[in-house]
Amino acid sequence: MSFLGLAVGGLLWGGIIPGLSHFVTAGTLLAVVIVFLLYGASRIPTSYNVLNLQVRWRTTLLTALAFTLVTALLTVMLAFVNGMYALTLGSGNPENVIILSEGSTDEGFSNLGFSDVNDIGTQPGILQEDGVPLLSRETYLVVNQPIPNAPPGRPKRRFLQLRGIDDPKIAARVHRVELYPGGEWFSDAGVRQLSDGQIAVEVVLGEGIARELARDRDGNGAKKIRLEVGDQFILNDRPWLVVGVMQSSGKTFDSEVWGKRSLIGPMFGKETYSTLVARTASPDDAVKLRDYFNRQYKRAAVNAQIETDYFASLSETNKQFLVAIAFVTVVLAIGGVFGIMNTMYAAISQRTKDIGVLRLLGFRRHQILVAFLTESLMIAVAGGVVGIALGCLSHGWTANSVVGGQGGGKFVVLRLMIDADTIALGLLLTVATGILGGLMPALRAMRMSALDALR
Repeated sequence: MSFLGLAVGGLLWGGIIPGLSHFVTAGTLLAVVIVFLLYGASRIPTSYNVLNLQVRWRTTLLTALAFTLVTALLTVMLAFVNGMYALTLGSGNPENVIILSEGSTDEGFSNLGFSDVNDIGTQPGILQEDGVPLLSRETYLVVNQPIPNAPPGRPKRRFLQLRGIDDPKIAARVHRVELYPGGEWFSDAGVRQLSDGQIAVEVVLGEGIARELARDRDGNGAKKIRLEVGDQFILNDRPWLVVGVMQSSGKTFDSEVWGKRSLIGPMFGKETYSTLVARTASPDDAVKLRDYFNRQYKRAAVNAQIETDYFASLSETNKQFLVAIAFVTVVLAIGGVFGIMNTMYAAISQRTKDIGVLRLLGFRRHQILVAFLTESLMIAVAGGVVGIALGCLSHGWTANSVVGGQGGGKFVVLRLMIDADTIALGLLLTVATGILGGLMPALRAMRMSALDALR
């Protein structure tokens, strides 16, 4: 069983961590080869195996259903982790340098004084556009938002991510973010007077949080898929007006609310920058700029990182999910092995005379072995394929989670993703469990002599 645990754990890491998926491909091809070899080595008609499974259809069905549940659960969990990796790896740009305060590994805990970094835009290496440096000055913070009309049993509050931006058009260029048609960036004032005389804060939403905020309106008129331009929500006891929705799917910005920094920062008590993001001409220039800020910049002590490296560091949560999935998968796989082993032992005890007749008809021991292994594989694969098919229905679903490294994190809205490696891993686990579960009962059947079986 320890071998099974190591194998499953290794396959999970090989199938999900980018760059190692060839291990899953190789393992799946090996499993397919094993199945074809077993089929070629058997001289007992497959119809015999199918007939015996039909005779014991209740036991067969229950065992197959167990495999269905295991593989469906595994597929959904892996789809969740795939979505997490796609989110963190797709958020950064290799040409961007993110600047935090010294010692900070997460922008939520970074504080850069305005006067300490007011000359960063003049440093060499930052890309210029029409004489303006592509440097986005930002204040990132997380606030607690009450959820109006929360259904019974659901959370009454959520953590809402706000990003205060000095110049939204510069930030859009730096982060390569565009708005859906019909939207616009918030004005220089950052506020707008509503028809009822109230002053609303103008904001731009990531499409993920736009969907999440739309859920607050369930039961209050027509159900909305997401908030759109002109919609409002309440935060800090005042209206916030949506003036645009970002095309941000696949980025952590999908879960953020962007507004004017000079309003949002003082409103929630943060009078410093948390992040400066500088755009360079190429990844090589980004490396040079990072090294310059970390080694030569004297105005303030900063921690500069390539943006892709920063977001990759937030995948620490993904590793924790992988460890949890590996543990759960090992436990479920062991249960599947014992389940199919119990089923096949029961089948052999009921068919000892059949085994004796097969031996008298001239079938060899290894053919008896293959016949019972084939039955266990039929049960496992039938249940596994149905489970994978059910798990694939989760592709495209949205889920909420937290990504983060040491000491910090971000609430994110992500999309579950099913890829070829996920399907291959489910099939591989199914075949491996079917073989391991059927091997010992098949060996017992193989060792029976014809005379002992017929007594």
